[in-house]
Amino acid sequence: MPVAMPADRFDELVGEALDLVPAELAAAMDNVVVLVEPRHLDEPDLLGLYEGVALTERTADYAGELPDRITVFRDAVLDFCDDEEEVIDEVAITVVHEIAHHFGISEEKLHELGWG
Repeated sequence: MPVAMPADRFDELVGEALDLVPAELAAAMDNVVVLVEPRHLDEPDLLGLYEGVALTERTADYAGELPDRITVFRDAVLDFCDDEEEVIDEVAITVVHEIAHHFGISEEKLHELGWG
């Protein structure tokens, strides 16, 4: 049974997770937006998604691009968790995981580091 949580409370948790990112890393994030959506249409169990060009892959030609997108999928996270404390933890993990992709860290490396 999914955790019941108002959308605005979930949004607060995403904001709190972003506040946990060390200042020097947050300052290095470039041209990226963090969004909350109910669910990914093609992969309904997906918790988060990074879409864009990782910082490590940007070249001198990277200019005038729309922002990269980090999306946290609220309903999938709420389905995945058993209680609010678990939601808090999973939101933080998901946000860190997707930010890591923005910095060019691969899925494999994240799993090695325990953030998979």
